[in-house]
Amino acid sequence: MKFDYKEIHIGSIIKTRVEDTGTDLERICKFLKTTKDKIEEMYQSKSLDSDILMRWSKLLEYDFFRIYSQHLILYAPPSKVDKQVEKKSQLPNFRKSIYTREVIDFIVELIETEEKTMPQIVKEYRIPKSTLHRWTKKYGNLNNG
Repeated sequence: MKFDYKEIHIGSIIKTRVEDTGTDLERICKFLKTTKDKIEEMYQSKSLDSDILMRWSKLLEYDFFRIYSQHLILYAPPSKVDKQVEKKSQLPNFRKSIYTREVIDFIVELIETEEKTMPQIVKEYRIPKSTLHRWTKKYGNLNNG
């Protein structure tokens, strides 16, 4: 099954994780200091407050924020090539994209099933050609099957 990083519905993702871990509803309510009805509302929510999402991440031992990071890696518009002098920021500067194994598998599967060609992936997701070649060699089923 391919995970859809484009259309994120965090409530259903959390509910799936709860089911996978078998976490008790009483424990969830106690940890989040809320009611069963509010938990059900969260499962139906497309998005959640970041503080709530952090608490879910701790409770279920899963980094739900990474789903959004992977979305940015795959779908954010490319930055301007001819940037003016960048202003200094107090925020940390992330220089490198960090790809999870799930994203790598997703991209490799697109190539192997011929849903997309390497040039399409380079253009759409801005993943360097050399990185794609390394991934298909290391993680591809055609080479490892």
